[in-house]
Amino acid sequence: MCGITALLLADHNLMASPELHEGLGMLQHRGQDAAGIVTCGNKGRLYQIKGNGMVRDVFDQPKLEQLIGSMGVGHVRYPTAGSSSMSEAQPFYVNSPYGIVFAHNGNLVNADELRTFLDQDAHRHINTDSDSELLLNIFANNLQKTGKFRINEEDIFTAIKGIFDVCHGGYACVAMIAGFGIIGFRDPHGIRPIGFAKRQSPKGTDYMFASESVVCDGCSFTDFEDLRPGEAVIVNKAGLVSRRELVPDANFSPCIFEYVYFSRPDSIIDGISVYKCRLAMGEALADQVLKKLGPDHDVDVIIPVPDTSRVAALQTAYKLDITYREGFIKNRYIGRTFIMPGQAMRKKTVRRKFNAMALEFAGKNVLIVDDSIVRGTTSKEIVQMARDAGAKKVYLASCAPAIRYPNVYGIDMPTPKELIAHDKDDDEIAEALGVDRVIFQNIEGLIASCRKFNPSIKSWDASVFDGKYITGKVDDAYLQHLEDLRSDAKKDKVEDTQSPETLGLYNFNLQLK
Repeated sequence: MCGITALLLADHNLMASPELHEGLGMLQHRGQDAAGIVTCGNKGRLYQIKGNGMVRDVFDQPKLEQLIGSMGVGHVRYPTAGSSSMSEAQPFYVNSPYGIVFAHNGNLVNADELRTFLDQDAHRHINTDSDSELLLNIFANNLQKTGKFRINEEDIFTAIKGIFDVCHGGYACVAMIAGFGIIGFRDPHGIRPIGFAKRQSPKGTDYMFASESVVCDGCSFTDFEDLRPGEAVIVNKAGLVSRRELVPDANFSPCIFEYVYFSRPDSIIDGISVYKCRLAMGEALADQVLKKLGPDHDVDVIIPVPDTSRVAALQTAYKLDITYREGFIKNRYIGRTFIMPGQAMRKKTVRRKFNAMALEFAGKNVLIVDDSIVRGTTSKEIVQMARDAGAKKVYLASCAPAIRYPNVYGIDMPTPKELIAHDKDDDEIAEALGVDRVIFQNIEGLIASCRKFNPSIKSWDASVFDGKYITGKVDDAYLQHLEDLRSDAKKDKVEDTQSPETLGLYNFNLQLK
């Protein structure tokens, strides 16, 4: 999972970098491993800064001032495969044709096939293991086929349609063509989110693409619109917008885990308020609690695992008429443990991130509400903290169903062996977590909690719960390949030994220690 944004300002004398930087800060929850910005100056020159670390680590005011130009692309990275090397920090760039900058959120399921094509047929060099570089080079190769000195919108739409024809998986992308403009597009299933918005300025209209509406809201853009599945939007440097649905019969199936965990509660994605959706998840979870524990349950207090589950936990407590309390204090200077690369890092961080207040646990039967249970790393530590703080009984409720299958569309749920619910029933999961009972939402309740706010969405990517991969091309061999690439055992051994690459840009990369 990553965060992407692109910005084009009507006033070509202004710099896009400050607002791109601000936008990446608002997308930090989507990626903590690396961050990058590439801008384009008035003469078509590209300027970049990118590196490993949080947004605050990679950028400061002097660096932002070096990012010249009124349009640009930004990215925060959360690696789902292979290395966390800085060479895989985005945005990526190719100089031929035209100078293209590219950032991507998602994952391709036919990356090996595409890599072979680019090597043997297109003769394009691929420098990293990132499928974002594959998407960029497929796009570049399609544009190269025009043979034109200058391209137009029709050429770009044709090139993107070519991406949809051969690239399978979940992907939302932003691109910038030097001296031309910015582009956003979304895979034919709309698995990963992206939208765009506009803002009036004295010189005309500014445009911004972003993974979540909250970025546009925070930068005072209005009229946010989600891109449709298989749709592309082009904004040229004159501010003219062209948009087209290139896959008219697309099977719209957005990722339901966006609403469970990844997206900010103040975002609107595909017409659905993430906040309202999580309230509905809390109500549905209350029904499951009653079903599992019965109306004569002995729960004294409901406590959320901050922050993502707080909204749902509040509504669960309200519906069950049980006292709601904040029992875990969160250190807000430590990032999201789920998206940290490597199990060793996640384990080390949980106890530093949360602290249990004994007065809310001592002598009580506690129902802890979390948004989901993936590897169980956080859950085990949280449960033990509750016991150490004096809880008599500890029940754990998840707003999401049990996660039993790997994700192949850009979320780091790689190997079944690393998923605590894999090949276990609820009692076995409870034993593994050290709780008295574990309670999961069912898939029907989760889907209903989202669909009620946009009934036009008939299909959802819920593959981590039901193992149904909507894009096809996902078989046992691919899943084994993904396991080999993504396993925590491998990630824990990865070291970044690569130095920054200039790639012909006006490059201000710094290796962050």
